[in-house]
Amino acid sequence: MWIIFSLLAAVCAATVVILSKIGIKDVDSSLAFAVQSVLILIVAWSTVVWKGQLSEVTNIDRRSLLFLVAAGVITCASSLLSFQALKIGEASRTSSFDKVSLVFSVLLAVFFLKEKVTWQLVVGVLLMGSGAIFIAFSQNPSK
Repeated sequence: MWIIFSLLAAVCAATVVILSKIGIKDVDSSLAFAVQSVLILIVAWSTVVWKGQLSEVTNIDRRSLLFLVAAGVITCASSLLSFQALKIGEASRTSSFDKVSLVFSVLLAVFFLKEKVTWQLVVGVLLMGSGAIFIAFSQNPSK
């Protein structure tokens, strides 16, 4: 089931790139991110309320909260940087180069979470990382 959710998330992420690129044409990238963030905030908390989990907020332990807040800060930094890259670059290049995060995610997961390294993981990371870099640095046929 996680594969279905991951694929749906990928389709949504790809759609966000295209819609955002169109939306930031005449808008500052930070302002564009702020507009999207308001909607994200509303949808996220509405989902919590709809699922009846609002009272569980007080049950989040201090360590979990610290990691969630840190991840939120880094998510904001990532989004601001991505929006700026998208504002000045081509959607196909910026979004593919952004996917180099996969390589960093795997390295961090192996180092910090002690996840197992297999030959398939190594080959997959090399292929995806090199593919993203290849696309990002490919020549633009329109120029």
